[in-house]
This record gives sequence, structure tokens and C-alpha cells, in this order.
Amino acid sequence: MSDEILINVTPQEIRVAVMQQGAVQELHIERGSQLGMVSNVYVGRVKRVLPGMQSAFIDIGLERSAFLHVADIWENRHNGDAAKPIEKVLSEGQSLLVQVIKDPIGSKGARLSTQISIAGRLLVYLPQESHIGVSQRIESEAERELLRGRLQQLLPGDHGGGYIIRTMAEAASDRELLADIEYLDKLWRMLQEQARVSPAPSLLYQELNISLRVLRDFVNEDTTRILVDSRETYLRMAAFAQDYIAGVSPLLEHYAGERPLFDLYGVEDEIERALSRRVNLKSGGYLIIDQTEALTTVDVNTGGFVGVRNFDDTIFKTNMEAAHVIARQLRLRNLGGIIICDFIDMDNQEHRNAVLEEFRKALTRDRMRITVNGFSALGLVEMTRKRTRESLAHVLCEPCPTCQGRGEVKTAQTVCYEILREIVREVRQFNAREYRILASQKVIDLFLDEESQSLAQLSDFIGKPVSLQVENLYNQEQYDVILM
Repeated sequence: MSDEILINVTPQEIRVAVMQQGAVQELHIERGSQLGMVSNVYVGRVKRVLPGMQSAFIDIGLERSAFLHVADIWENRHNGDAAKPIEKVLSEGQSLLVQVIKDPIGSKGARLSTQISIAGRLLVYLPQESHIGVSQRIESEAERELLRGRLQQLLPGDHGGGYIIRTMAEAASDRELLADIEYLDKLWRMLQEQARVSPAPSLLYQELNISLRVLRDFVNEDTTRILVDSRETYLRMAAFAQDYIAGVSPLLEHYAGERPLFDLYGVEDEIERALSRRVNLKSGGYLIIDQTEALTTVDVNTGGFVGVRNFDDTIFKTNMEAAHVIARQLRLRNLGGIIICDFIDMDNQEHRNAVLEEFRKALTRDRMRITVNGFSALGLVEMTRKRTRESLAHVLCEPCPTCQGRGEVKTAQTVCYEILREIVREVRQFNAREYRILASQKVIDLFLDEESQSLAQLSDFIGKPVSLQVENLYNQEQYDVILM
């Protein structure tokens, strides 16, 4: 399969679309005002230790304190003894070298770890470890052992630290592996030196921006070209590739066409569709995707698909198609945490097994760590997808100011009755000459039509006139009762 990577650059943001066979598979957006912090390394200061939660709040120089759980303290997990409670490991005011492992999401601060890892093109350096691990994407045990042996031979005898061998290292030469070792070693020494002289809190190491991370993390053997619509960014990427990833340089192209790059490839339309609750399937079925604070739900429906043979085959075909579309939507929308997939109920066990197998297969393309459980007793597939940054919807959207994110607003009739009750409350407290209702056009229209009798009855009951005034800036739920 041929992959293309499109990079759209403006002064405010960089957007990356990973394409496969002409279809958008992943979207990444990085804004100058909201740079991601995952992999950044800080000298932090312990602000507060919470024994009851076995966690601590760490000041790393952000508006909101970051969060460190006892399970993410490396020294506590590798001291050879039983893990100590956090109050025995940390104390308030203590300086600490930490790395961000999860961006601030919603109301939660960044999550930290004291285990440092520095990513290169082919290797991830773990200065506090001693073992050599291999990416889980490399499934052949023989290949895994071969890569371990190659790396061990290349490492100097007195070299400290451990490594994780990345998937791209499969096709790398010894020279390229040595270059990555030297680069990571130099970076770690520089970081240690800065840590010795920097006060807490201080940023010691900042992760590469998205345009350079594309070269390091996104390019694989299927990538055919990388199109960049900014000449300045193209030159910066070309220089970085020449210094660190020479094999990627021929893939880079500067796009100078008149038509916007994302328009040309249909990415803008795909972004709009990725913000919708409903996703149509080619068969006529559809998905409904809902994000909540705790989890994401995906509901599969047959819609207008009636099939050609029997009901069981119709359901099976819809679920098989949905398995691929759900996997793609999770990547496209960057949905993480707990995800519940409600496939259409299947009585045939073979069909259930086939759908689950197809779903797992479709998820193998994902860069994030994923766990998938089988069908539950209720016929739901429960899964988790590692969440390190905000979802696409949370980056591009905000809660509706009218419904406050509920997805629904009170009916005009409900608001009318609230106003009538409010006037009764006001009458009991204040002796006004007249009461004036300020509300939206729809609410006022209802008072003049269907609810005119209710308003007249209230006016008679309180013995005071009630007037109406339209406020065009009010949403349907807003109103005021003015005492005249």
C-alpha cells in the first residue's frame, strides 16, 4: 500500500494528513498557542503530596500543576524491594526530573513519569534502564533476536542505559544505528548538564514540532512522498532529514500549486465529516459516535441497507464493514480512553468471531497502544486506546454556549413555564408596578400565541400588567424578568 503525507502550514498552525490509497487515515494538528507537551522533560518541584491518592502535584511551570502517580516513579519500581508509599519517596519542595507522558486533557493537568525516554529515528533511549527491547510491531522472534544482537555489538562496552528498537530499524544499516546511538547519547548528556544548573521549574528538553516528528515517526516503507505547502518548512525538514534521516530526503516535495493542498486531496471535507456524530457506511448502514468525559461509544446501525440474501447476512456484512470504518475513525478523530463498540447483535458465533478478528486486524495499523476484549454478555466490544493528546473534536471545537455541551436545549414551552414561575416568585418578594419579560423571539412568539391565555391568567392572578420584549441576542434558554 502506498502512503502519502500532506503537510499544510500557516503561521498559526501545522496540519498533517496521512493518506492511504487516497483516503485520509490520520489527522494531526499542532497550534503555536497550544503546543503538545508529551515527551518534554522538566525539572519540576513537588508542590503537594497526596498519600490518600498515592500521587503528587508537580509544578513544571504551567498554569495547572502536573500529576505524578506512585506507579510512574521509576526509582520506586526498580529498587529491588517492595514499592514504597509516595510519602516515603517524595516531599514537598523537592526538585525532580520528570517527563510528560500525557498532555493536559479537559480539566486534568499533564501526567508525568520520572522514567525518561528520548526518541530517535531508529531507537528510543532509556538512560535509567539496562535492557534492550524491540517494538511489538516486529512479530518474528528470529528478527527480534537478530536486532538485539546487532545493537549489542554496536554499543560500547562501558555504555549505560537501555534501548527500544523501533520498527524502522529493521531495514537500517549498522552505520545508521550508530548515528542514532551517538545522537541520543549526546542529547542525554546535554540534558543532564542542563538539569544540574537549571532551577525548578524549568523546561530542559522540548519535543520536536510536528513537521519534524513526521520525518522521525510517521515515515515507513510504504511512504511514497511527503508534500509540504510551505517552502520555509520544506527547507527546514530537508535540512533535518539530511542530518539525521538521509534516506527520507528523496520523499520530500514542496507543493507550490495554486489550489490549497488539503482541498486538492479532499482533506478539508474529511475534517468536517470527522466532527459529525454520524458516519455513513458504503453499504447504507451508519455509525453514531458519541464522546463523553468517561468513554466513547460507537453504535452500528443497518440504516437503509436491506441486503440481498437474509437478515443474518445483512447484519454480518454491515458489521464487517463497520469494523474497518471504526478503526479508521478512531485514528482520524484520535479517540482514546475507554471505547465501547455496539455492533449489531449476531446470533451466529462464527459471524461474531469473524467480525472480532476483522476488527483486530483493522486496528493493527494504529500507532497507539490498543487492547480489545471479546464480545461481552451484552454483545458489546470493550476496548481501550492510549490517549496522549486531545481528540480532534476537542482541538477544533468547544462546548455549545447555548446547550453547554448537552446536545439539547429546553423547548420554548418549557422556558415559558419557567418564566411564569419566576414571575410568581418575584411577586412574593417585590411590589412592582409592572413585570417585563425579556426573552428570545421564539419564546415571545409562543407567549403571543399558544401561551397567551396562560400569560393573561397570570396577570389577573397577580393583579399587575406583564409586558413582552424580544432580545435578539438571547438564546432560547435565556430570559430576564424586569421589575418596572
